Amino acid sequence: MQLGIYFDQTRCTGCFTCIVACKDWHDVPAGPAAWRRVTTIEKGKYPDLFVAFLATSCYHCADPLCMKVCPVNAISKGKDGVMSVNRELCQGKEQCGGLCLDACPYEAPQFGAEDNAKMQMCNFCPDRLAEGKQPICVAGCPMRALDSGPIEELRAKYGDLKDAEGFVCSASLKPSIVFKPRKDAKDRPVQRVEVVPLTPGK
Repeated sequence: MQLGIYFDQTRCTGCFTCIVACKDWHDVPAGPAAWRRVTTIEKGKYPDLFVAFLATSCYHCADPLCMKVCPVNAISKGKDGVMSVNRELCQGKEQCGGLCLDACPYEAPQFGAEDNAKMQMCNFCPDRLAEGKQPICVAGCPMRALDSGPIEELRAKYGDLKDAEGFVCSASLKPSIVFKPRKDAKDRPVQRVEVVPLTPGK
């Protein structure tokens, strides 16, 4: 089985509730590490504007490159397809240079501000899954823009679109994601892209 995420880009308003819920639930300290992030894509010029939001996290790829490049095998993939990191094995960003982050096109591996920070990333809320609940980001989204479950069930329910505004699917990594994209019918030029990890002071 491979668990995955569904994201309805037409519903997302960029409210950052998923980021706050995730940081709170997992006790991720204030700082640069954010297991979920929201990207704002602005296109066109006034009055002909287009804005879309992209909520991202680890996509628990079927063939994850982060796992392959880790020199100490600190990253693993479970029977449910969910990625996890053994932070006791992780050498830390300064020692290995953040190879996992460099390898991931979606910047899922995250590092805190502490010296030689150990890698951390979305773990699909295993404590909630054990109770039959959705991950906290899914449960917390006020617009119901997120869903999760076995990827084949998500594809049967929502279709099999793998691209969205601001996202390019890696055919080799096979990210476990299904989209309902917000489409720019006019194909306006991109004016600004901003990634918001909800870090104080930024």
